[in-house]
Amino acid sequence: MANTYVNNLLHIVFHVKSKGTPIVEGDLDHVHRYIAGIVKAQGGVLIEIGGMPDHVHLLASLPKTVALADFVKTIKASSSKWIKELNSYYGGFSWQDGYGAFSVSASIVPRVIQYIRNQREHHKVHTFMDEYKSFLQAAGIDYDERYL
Repeated sequence: MANTYVNNLLHIVFHVKSKGTPIVEGDLDHVHRYIAGIVKAQGGVLIEIGGMPDHVHLLASLPKTVALADFVKTIKASSSKWIKELNSYYGGFSWQDGYGAFSVSASIVPRVIQYIRNQREHHKVHTFMDEYKSFLQAAGIDYDERYL
């Protein structure tokens, strides 16, 4: 085969460190745009981004040359550093160490986009923990609640 063809579509979720500083509503769009730039700089394609003051959802195409762990580590480290420089309020800001990354079939991309866009409505009914557990269960991932 003369070429490599890859479509690594991932729904990535990560949360502000427990008891950490949430992102102010007015700063969310700026943070999302900054993260979009980090994704692009790594050769990824951001399809959708959203979330709440305490967590982020990304639907992205992971570049074939970058490992998932490196991709997420760069997003979290770079955005955390940048957020701390936004305002003294964010001096203690950091993302949790872990993250969730779930493969997405191209056939359900529109549904995942809609899900990410509807975070406000979704979280009127479901907590982040309920949401995260449902992702893990749907993906068949065993987890220890102590580490969520």
